[in-house]
Amino acid sequence: MCGAHAQVLSAAEVSIGLRLDGVTRVGVREALWSDHSLIKTFGPRGTIHLLPASELALWCGALGAVPAAGRLAPEARLTAEQTDELVAAIGVILADAELTVDELSEALADRVGTWAVDPVMPAFQTMWPRWRQMVGTAAHRGVLCFGPDKGRNATYTNPGRWLPGFSPAPHTGAIDWLLGRYLHSYGPATPQHFARWLATTPGWARRLFEASDLTEVRVEGTSAWTAYGDTEPGDAAQGVLLLPHFDAFTVGSQPRELLFPGTAWQRALSRTSQAGNFPVLLIDGVVAGVWQQRKTGSQVAITVEPLRTLNSRQNRQLGRQAERIGSILQARPTLTIGTINTGAHA
Repeated sequence: MCGAHAQVLSAAEVSIGLRLDGVTRVGVREALWSDHSLIKTFGPRGTIHLLPASELALWCGALGAVPAAGRLAPEARLTAEQTDELVAAIGVILADAELTVDELSEALADRVGTWAVDPVMPAFQTMWPRWRQMVGTAAHRGVLCFGPDKGRNATYTNPGRWLPGFSPAPHTGAIDWLLGRYLHSYGPATPQHFARWLATTPGWARRLFEASDLTEVRVEGTSAWTAYGDTEPGDAAQGVLLLPHFDAFTVGSQPRELLFPGTAWQRALSRTSQAGNFPVLLIDGVVAGVWQQRKTGSQVAITVEPLRTLNSRQNRQLGRQAERIGSILQARPTLTIGTINTGAHA
């Protein structure tokens, strides 16, 4: 699945739990904060992901090689030298600490100077300190990941605290590995699909595809590529699934118009056609509705809004999916079919 999107941690817990028998939200959190077999960090598109610790070096090596598609205003940008200085400072500061954003800002101002914390980066109707534009860079260079929350505040730490001797893998081999993983999870795909998944430039993705040993195939009359020789389709998707916010299948699968047919395009995508902002009901592998959960104490209320009438078999499968999600969240589920008025997640 190429990582679990974890902007909403409870959604990541469901994404992982749906794919592994017997896994609950407690098991995912133990993997994060007890045995550290999962690492919470910045993954594709600079978004928060849970990644296997055993693959973190490859992820960092690959993502560190991806060129950024967008740029800040000239007066807000960091030079290469400033970026290197901040990466080195963050690595030292977080080597034995778990710091909030504000605490890390104070430590950086003391160590490298106040230029690092000038409020020049526009974000959410406010201005962030200059150093925050390179937080993903620090993660991909192997000196920063998330630590346990302090109350309501996230913290950063150095993954080397949990993975002794950690360092990113060499770029070339790592990016080849990531392309193979992407195509195995979401292919057949085009360079444009890969560029969108990574939030990078289509030209860079096209050159990577051209330099790689891939197999060209046809999907609905359009050229796409798979890893070399990986041309045998799997069994057709069957049955009912409830996928949470930002599930990897929803975000990564292309062409998007095949996954979100008809009215699903308007109902289950954001206004900018971004996937993942709504939890989705899948029927036989395509989006056929949206849903929501509301957890209160030991109960979770699940409401599903199908875009077509379900038959008796699909209703039974939907009931089993609700039970599965309740098991993952360790809560007693109730299932309601009805209209959902909640808007898209930002």
